Amino acid sequence: MKSVLIKDTTREEREEIVRRALWGDCGAECEFCSGCDNRGGGRIEGLYQDYIDGKKELREINAEFDAPLIR
Repeated sequence: MKSVLIKDTTREEREEIVRRALWGDCGAECEFCSGCDNRGGGRIEGLYQDYIDGKKELREINAEFDAPLIR
């Protein structure tokens, strides 16, 4: 497996990493899916925009997201 660190990836690769992690190879099986905003949900990929932009590593974003949940 190739590294997903910012220093080892291009912006395009990071976009693909986020897309695949969130939706895999989406076959548009939308029933019960909240992976995109087609059904009025939010766009979760916005959570990873700092990674795509090369500002924060995935582990940092995930830790910030999980922090309120961990006691």
